[in-house]
Amino acid sequence: MEMTMRWFGTGFDTVTLEQIRQVPGVTGVITTLYDTMPGDVWPQERIHALKKEVEAAGLRIAGIESVNVHEDIKLGRDTRDQYIANYIETLENLGKEDIHLVCYNFMPVFDWTRTELARVRPDGSKVMAYRQDAVDQLTPETMFDRMSVDSNGALLPGWEPERMAHIKEMFEAYKDVSADDLFDNLKYFLEKIMPVCNKYDIKMAIHPDDPAWPIFGLPRIIINKENILRMCSMVDDPHNGVTFCSGSYGTNLKNDLPDMIRSLKGRIHFAHVRNLQFHSQEDFEESAHLSADGSFDMYEIVKALYDIGFDGPIRPDHGRAIWGEVSMPGYGLYDRALGAAYINGLWEAIEKSSRK
Repeated sequence: MEMTMRWFGTGFDTVTLEQIRQVPGVTGVITTLYDTMPGDVWPQERIHALKKEVEAAGLRIAGIESVNVHEDIKLGRDTRDQYIANYIETLENLGKEDIHLVCYNFMPVFDWTRTELARVRPDGSKVMAYRQDAVDQLTPETMFDRMSVDSNGALLPGWEPERMAHIKEMFEAYKDVSADDLFDNLKYFLEKIMPVCNKYDIKMAIHPDDPAWPIFGLPRIIINKENILRMCSMVDDPHNGVTFCSGSYGTNLKNDLPDMIRSLKGRIHFAHVRNLQFHSQEDFEESAHLSADGSFDMYEIVKALYDIGFDGPIRPDHGRAIWGEVSMPGYGLYDRALGAAYINGLWEAIEKSSRK
């Protein structure tokens, strides 16, 4: 595996490439052109400039997270073919720059949901958290307003103001869209892009829905073992794979994370490894990566990845805000650096034990 960290780019991220370079074991970044809109073509010259900036810091671009999918593709509208053509052109430009991994999602309207961005834990750290009873009392608009207050002035991925400006229109568009419809539209999209993925060896790694159940009545499909295997089989191409995010699949305690990993051998192209602390199924918060600090057995998760021969990029995911750091919620330097060191330690121990 390759240890990486997510980086949103100069002007958008409080964490610098120079700081990431100093985290032991981290050799690459997962990055994006954060100021592009869904449906835009990414110009090759901008991708090239981003790549050179990363390489000048002694790192490499291990993958892109995300090339966002336009809502018209998810909705199956008549206009989707033009947006898919744009997506294909972006993939071609990435391939020409020797970038071979794209993490994306197929979640309607917004990417992830939390009801708190700065819940204070007993140790004084601040974390993102979710309570279903809080969601039940909110509308998407009021949730956006609430989240914006605690965002530390950062643009939240998946909750950009441009997207939220059309939220009522989007909810109206999705009112008759079922989970099966969403699967059909995902299949159409994947079948269209697989030729360019095969040409440039680009691995498409779909990110699970977060949390792993419908929110505000919107369908969610990438939520469990059954559905992810359906996604892989409906477009049976090795470039059609997944981002295994333990924190997203793990929002549903019925998901057996190590078993899911083992069932997806050869299809996990990217891994987000993080922990959650549950107070109940409907009340959970981000925690430190350490097993003892949350509800997941991180050793078993990492061991499952090792056992299937996973050799792709891995990154620590949402971190706590600690030591007075102010950053985009979940994406400070310090706790994610601790997470990277912890995951690297687990991997080394598992690897050495397997040789005995």
